[in-house]
Amino acid sequence: MRWSFKIARIAGIDVRIHATFFLLLGFVAYFAGHRAGASWGLNAVLIWLLVFLCVLLHELGHALAAKAYGIPTVDITLYPIGGVARMERMPEKPVQELVVAIAGPLVNVVIIIVLGAVLFATGGLDLNAIVTDPNLLQILFWTNIVMVVFNLIPAFPLDGGRVLRALLATRMEYAQATRVAAGIGQGLALALGIFAAFTGQILLILIAIFIYMAAESEAAVVQMRSVTAGLPVSSAMVTRFDTLDHRSTLNQAIDVLLGTSQHEFPVLDDNGGFAGLLTKHDLLVALRNNGADTPVTDVMVKGLPTVLPQTSLDRALDFVRQAGVAALPVLDNTGRLVGLFTPENVTELLMVRTALGKKKRGVA
Repeated sequence: MRWSFKIARIAGIDVRIHATFFLLLGFVAYFAGHRAGASWGLNAVLIWLLVFLCVLLHELGHALAAKAYGIPTVDITLYPIGGVARMERMPEKPVQELVVAIAGPLVNVVIIIVLGAVLFATGGLDLNAIVTDPNLLQILFWTNIVMVVFNLIPAFPLDGGRVLRALLATRMEYAQATRVAAGIGQGLALALGIFAAFTGQILLILIAIFIYMAAESEAAVVQMRSVTAGLPVSSAMVTRFDTLDHRSTLNQAIDVLLGTSQHEFPVLDDNGGFAGLLTKHDLLVALRNNGADTPVTDVMVKGLPTVLPQTSLDRALDFVRQAGVAALPVLDNTGRLVGLFTPENVTELLMVRTALGKKKRGVA
C-alpha cells in the first residue's frame, strides 16, 4: 500500500504502519514535551505505542477469526485513527461475519480483564485515581474500555455496524440488511454531528462525517455486488484501450496519455504479453522526480494479479481491492491481454442495468 511500511509479520500476516502514524507520534512528543519537558514527551510516545499495540491485537482478533473460516488477511495497517485488517474477502454467512466482527472487541475485553486483575491486586483500581492522575496501566485499562464501547456503536465501518448487519442478515437478504444497518449508522452519525456542532467539538464532527460516508459507501458496494452477482468480467471489461511497449519512455507515454481519457496503460513485452501497468498518477509523479527520459518499466506496477473473462465480477472486485490499484489486466486462456477490468466500468454497468430495469417496469 502507498505510504505504508512493513514492520513485522505475525501469523502469516504483514503488519504495516502508515507514514502519517509517525506524524502523530511527532505531534504527541512535541506537545507533551513542550508542556512538561522531554521526559513527558517520551512517556506520551510510549503510551501511544502501547495503545496502538492494543489496536494491533484488536485487528489480529479479526484476522485470526477470519482465518478460522478459511479467509486469509492480506495485511494489517496502523493509521493515526486506528487499524485496518485487509481481508481477501468478507465472510459469506451472517454467523461468520458476526464472529469475525465481534472477535476484535473481545480481544479488548480480555485485555481489560487482565489489566483490571492486575490493578485490583495492586490497589490501583481506584476510579478517582484513574480520572484525576492515572498511571500507565490505568490509562491502558480505560483506553480499552473506550475502544470496546466505541467499536460497538452500530454504524459502519465500526465493528458494531457489522455485528448489526450480521444479526439482520439472519432474517433478511444481505443487501437489505446492509441498507438497514447503513441507515441506522447514518442516523446515529447525524445525531452525533448535531450534538458535536452544538457543543463545538470539531473532532466529533469529523468522526460523524466519516461514519456517515463510510455507511453510504458500504451500502453502495453491497448493492453493486448484489446487482452484479453471477456476471462475468467480460460483461464489464474495457476492450478498447491503448498500450505501451516496454521500451517506451515517459515522454512517449505522455503522447498516449494526452490522446486519450485512459488513466491506466498496460505495458507489453516483446511477445505482446502483459508486463505491468503504468498509471496516470505514477506517470506524473515520475515526470516530476525522474524526468521524461525515464523508461516506463522503472515506473510501472509489476506483479499484479490477472483475471480471466469468465471470472465473476465480485471476485474481480476483491482482487482490485487487494491489489490497491484502479485496474487489472484481463487475460484469456492463452495469456493474451484482452481487456482491462476497472470498478468504474462496473459502476457504469450497474447504472445501465438499473436504467434498463426502470424502463421495463415503466413499460409494464
